[in-house]
Amino acid sequence: MIKQDFDYPGDGIGKGVVLRALVAGIARWTKDREEFRTPVPGLTFYHHDEPTEPRSGLHEPSICLVAQGTKRVLLENDSFVYDVNNYLIASVHLPTTYQVLSASHDEPYLGLLLKFDLRELSQLMVDSNLPSPRTQQSSLGMATGEVTLPLLSAFQRLVGLLDEPGDIPILAPIIHREILYRLLVGNQGTRLRQIASSGSRSHQIARAIDWLKGNFTRQLRIEDLAEQAHMSTSSFHNHFRSLTSLSPLQYQKQLRLQEARRLMLAENLDATNAAFRVGYESSSQFSREYNRLFGAPPLRDIMKLRQVDAAGTSDGMRHASLQG
Repeated sequence: MIKQDFDYPGDGIGKGVVLRALVAGIARWTKDREEFRTPVPGLTFYHHDEPTEPRSGLHEPSICLVAQGTKRVLLENDSFVYDVNNYLIASVHLPTTYQVLSASHDEPYLGLLLKFDLRELSQLMVDSNLPSPRTQQSSLGMATGEVTLPLLSAFQRLVGLLDEPGDIPILAPIIHREILYRLLVGNQGTRLRQIASSGSRSHQIARAIDWLKGNFTRQLRIEDLAEQAHMSTSSFHNHFRSLTSLSPLQYQKQLRLQEARRLMLAENLDATNAAFRVGYESSSQFSREYNRLFGAPPLRDIMKLRQVDAAGTSDGMRHASLQG
């Protein structure tokens, strides 16, 4: 069911009309399923008829928009709650815990996620002649921002392309570029421009994060990463924590544990083999750290996830990636 009343001060009437159309579009494409990866590159819809338990996953660089309902994302000690008035943006890959807070059968949670990457942002900054931020201090790579009518309208047009699939290859990149522009000039624009600016500390940390994401099974030497980023070890460590709320070692550990969980779910590996596959040398250490992150030992956790999946909640592998 589409919620009919929206509280938007100022330009609320325009937003309400656009939001109702967005709700209708997401609801139609997610009928009888929690997730729909659309033909539009990087765009995924989500639907929940009830609040969810906390789930862990790796949040990709993206914007998450809520058409109906409320959601919370936890990044270490930072909490981000977003709804129809506020979007969530992540500028780098971040290990998080997430939970739908507000949803019902009559008014389900309806949301979307649109991925982007630093190259797109950097090129758009050049093309739009947007200045780089003056500060070199890294800021947290996740934030909420105000949903404006121009941003909401762009998303409505992007969703509308699903009814004209032949237009997607030509028009989707144009609308995607408009959405990024709206973000760059919006109230979180400084954060995005900081990380997209080549040579900035945040940009260098983002490149180190990309390396870690592809090499998390290898032994980590902070000195080597700092040297690649052209920083001292202490400066690299401080900027990394400022951007992710984690130390490099904590970040690597979460990547390892989440991949091990995926291997046990998807490939039926036992805990020992999954631990060794992701770089652990001690199965007991793996079990302790797994329990600390996911709240249960590996065997019990995987059994619970499979029971939930068998019950038809479509959870299971979705613990490996964040929903919008």
